[in-house]
Amino acid sequence: MDNGPNSPKLETGAHPFAGTPCDRLRAVRARIARAAAEAGRDAATVRLLAVSKTFAAAAVRAMAACGQHEFGENYLQEALEKQIALSDLPLQWHFIGPIQSNKTRAIAGNFSWVHGVDRLKIADRLSAQRPAGWPPLQVCIEVNVSGETSKGGMTVAELPALAEAVSKLPGLRLRGLMAIPAPATGMAAQRAAFRRVREAYDALIACGHALDTLSMGMSADLEAAVLEGATIVRIGTALFGER
Repeated sequence: MDNGPNSPKLETGAHPFAGTPCDRLRAVRARIARAAAEAGRDAATVRLLAVSKTFAAAAVRAMAACGQHEFGENYLQEALEKQIALSDLPLQWHFIGPIQSNKTRAIAGNFSWVHGVDRLKIADRLSAQRPAGWPPLQVCIEVNVSGETSKGGMTVAELPALAEAVSKLPGLRLRGLMAIPAPATGMAAQRAAFRRVREAYDALIACGHALDTLSMGMSADLEAAVLEGATIVRIGTALFGER
């Protein structure tokens, strides 16, 4: 099993621009707190997912020593190797990359969360392959609100049917939506894209789905995401540096 032909080399986590891992973590948490305060929200309602893809286990260990315990990975083999290297730590692992059918068993057996289910076939396999006796795999459906052909995700119109099907799978628990809108310049444009995600989320709740998670916002736009209701922000560059 490999990480794919375009998998980048693991980086050590050196950052010429931003001090220690704990400094960077504090800075990101402060950004979240300021955005939450502006939105009239409790900062505790926004979870920080540290996206550690392409950075070595030592960089994850350093961030964990600062109090960060949830990490997101895109490349399966890389993630599994890190999980073994860091098995002495109480970490929670989220898979956030595109999912190929031949990787569902390993994902179902080694992760707590999946951000990015975008078709029923993958959801069916994750559910069936979740180990017996384990709690359900927590999943978010990926929605493509910007209509980018280069990205996965359901259209807003397709969401209700997939949400209904996923919510019935015994090995999964549907928690909400995940999105990576097209890059936008300026707060107003960023917020407009995230608002479309939130509106789709609200519509699913209105249909009776018990959702509680909006996974959206990254290093460059986390403030806009928090202002529009994000409950998980996925931060890589601001924590670990440029890839």
